[in-house]
Amino acid sequence: MTAGATGTAVLDELGEWQAALRAQFPIVTGHPELAYLDSAATAQKPRAVLDAVHTYLTTSNANAGRGTYTWANRTTALMRETRDRIKEFLADPDPDRSGVHLTGGTTDALRTVARDWLTGYLADQDEIVVPFADHRANIAPWLEARDLLARQGIRIHVRPMPYQPESGDYDPAALARSVTPRTRFVAATHVHHVYGGNMNVHRIRRAVGPDVVICLDAAQSVGHLPVSLAELDVDFLAFSGHKALALPGSGALWARNARGPRFAPGGWDGSPDTTGAVSLRAALDWLDAAGQDRVERWTLALAARLTDGLRRLPAYDVLGCRRSLAADSDVQRRQGIVTFRHRAVDSGDLGFVLFSHGFMVRSDGLCQGSAGEREHAVRVSLHVYNTSEEVDRLLAVLTTLQ
Repeated sequence: MTAGATGTAVLDELGEWQAALRAQFPIVTGHPELAYLDSAATAQKPRAVLDAVHTYLTTSNANAGRGTYTWANRTTALMRETRDRIKEFLADPDPDRSGVHLTGGTTDALRTVARDWLTGYLADQDEIVVPFADHRANIAPWLEARDLLARQGIRIHVRPMPYQPESGDYDPAALARSVTPRTRFVAATHVHHVYGGNMNVHRIRRAVGPDVVICLDAAQSVGHLPVSLAELDVDFLAFSGHKALALPGSGALWARNARGPRFAPGGWDGSPDTTGAVSLRAALDWLDAAGQDRVERWTLALAARLTDGLRRLPAYDVLGCRRSLAADSDVQRRQGIVTFRHRAVDSGDLGFVLFSHGFMVRSDGLCQGSAGEREHAVRVSLHVYNTSEEVDRLLAVLTTLQ
């Protein structure tokens, strides 16, 4: 989405809508002196999600698939309905073929693909592509799968995903040149957790061809913008509930089941996280009612307001595509994530200073892989409960630190 669809006009247009939604977050309204700017790590929860969990725990709490009494049957049905609801929320084009496995989050989901599917799919001398400048959760599982197969005498070649240095986006032309007949699997990210860019996954499919399996880390997109599996020609999609307004420890793995063997998690699942499933279903309902397109427009506009302010402050360097910083830029904007450094102040120290002024941000290495940023940075990540006034107050404090 370009700057023409963002900016002050969007903030004015959606102001009353956003105020009504912000009022539904008890932790936000209960602490008006604080600005929570760390939603890429975990999002806050609306009252509807909290109420759904409370109602479940006080009316029908039981284990799923372990009994035939009323509460157990309700819980078993709830788990099935949550999986179906996830398919609907993601605009699954073929729900009868696909599958959804409820997980503890994105990391758990990706490791499940690596352990329970990829190790059985790859053969000796096959190649996989790994995004070494993305989140470590989308790197470590694939290297673990390689090492596990190596102990069985099966050698897998790991190719690095190529990036465009000026933007941090993937380089589909370079990727296409690196693909060989032995390329079987590509790991990718939908929205980058440091640079905030939509990584244009549709270009990856064109680059690798129709037969290569693509696994997508959607931790920073589900719950933040509309995600349509009908438009994303990927084979696996993983996301975390806690970043999508649901409880910590919840998440899901969706499998298309069209390339390679049908996905089936290995081993015995044990007792499922029923409260997590309840919260996830309620969160998806809340997001649909709020309007995912409007949530995206709001956070894009807030991020544009922040980058436009930061580019006017010479003491700061904004990570990612610098051509997209200006409010009137026609380059794709950041999806509610803005990461920057002060040229003289340590990022950890800057994080402490900002908290002393009431701003909660992340300021560390951001879990980026070995090909990513070498130095720590400050990350501001926004959601629908954040306001333009919070962004302006943040810029005012940053200006005093020049």
